[in-house]
Amino acid sequence: MAADWLDDPRLHRLFSAIERDGDRAYVVGGAVRNTLLELPAGDVDVATTALPDVVSARAAAAGLKPVPTGIEHGTVTVVVEGHPFEVTTLRRDVESHGRHATVAFGRDWSVDAHRRDFTMNALYASLDGVVHDFVGGIADCRAGRVRFIGAASRRIAEDYLRILRFFRFHAAYGRGPIDTEGLAAAIAARDGLAGLSAERIGQEISKLVVATGAPTTVATMSDAGLLQRVLGRVADLGGFARLHRLVGLPGGPRRESDDAAVFLAALAVWTEADGWALAERLRLSNAARDRMAGAIARAPTVDPAGDTATIDRLLEAIGREATRDAVMLAHGRARLSFAATAASLAAAAMRPVPVMPLGGRDLLALGLPRGPGVGALLAELRAAWVADGFRDDRAALTTRAKAAVDRILRDRSNSSRGV
Repeated sequence: MAADWLDDPRLHRLFSAIERDGDRAYVVGGAVRNTLLELPAGDVDVATTALPDVVSARAAAAGLKPVPTGIEHGTVTVVVEGHPFEVTTLRRDVESHGRHATVAFGRDWSVDAHRRDFTMNALYASLDGVVHDFVGGIADCRAGRVRFIGAASRRIAEDYLRILRFFRFHAAYGRGPIDTEGLAAAIAARDGLAGLSAERIGQEISKLVVATGAPTTVATMSDAGLLQRVLGRVADLGGFARLHRLVGLPGGPRRESDDAAVFLAALAVWTEADGWALAERLRLSNAARDRMAGAIARAPTVDPAGDTATIDRLLEAIGREATRDAVMLAHGRARLSFAATAASLAAAAMRPVPVMPLGGRDLLALGLPRGPGVGALLAELRAAWVADGFRDDRAALTTRAKAAVDRILRDRSNSSRGV
């Protein structure tokens, strides 16, 4: 296996520090899996036979910075030239009782591999690029098959979050039909989802909905009776699939965590109240909550024909991101054709955001006294400027503002004189 990270001198410094007195270290998990799948490697994590306190001591002696971030689980973060690597000692289960199994440190790579969740996550690579596979993970990577290690039911019973991870990994890395044993085990263990924290569920679902294969995977979850258990509401599978078809368009949705909220809105938000309720159920951030609720509220304001004047008004009123969201949700709810949506998204991405070239200080300079009248006149001028298609420049707005200020001052003078 070839990969840029295998040549990273910081990783070589780390291995040189750890691999002493018979101890070995391998890169494990996502970086190896993603490299085999020809995807960005992401974080490079390390497994080792060295005990955590030994890792810390050797790292410090080599001039590296050890940080005991998860020492009780055998993990030490070692900072090399400003870059953090998570280094975890091999483990074996002593007693299994759900997520918090009692473990002991070990030296057997096969035993460590067999306690992990999926075969494609239990691959180890040495710095010479040789991949060590104890569970058939290489073949599963090549086949696009997400498969539990050993009995799927047992792996799930160790941590019921693995039900959602199974679907999320299939959406991200799977090709072809979902693994039948894993699916059957997930359905059988569905009651275990009730014991999971809302935060853990929300994190998994947010990652799942942006994955490449999310539309078909979410449909599978719905057919299995799992989706409504998670979301607590009826899902719009068609709208969700329509939104995914916009990925890649200029201004379209991105398969990134930042856009998870708009994918969730397309899937399960029908009203503003739904957005608030779903955010509470999944313990999403306030930003995600507001984004879902705002998108569904503004979607009806998008012109079905893709009129750019409507886009300009939205850009001025709510900004670029919220305008994109409104267009995407309008398409998800089948209000816009694909062509109109593409045009609207491109306009939302590339047209300048209109900014009224006149402010409160300008009104004060024209003689308007400070007070609530300044905001009221600005709102009046802005409404006229928007209605006129943003055509008035600063000079034209100043002329209009001066006439309004003169009128206000005249009316106040007449009022004070009892006229």
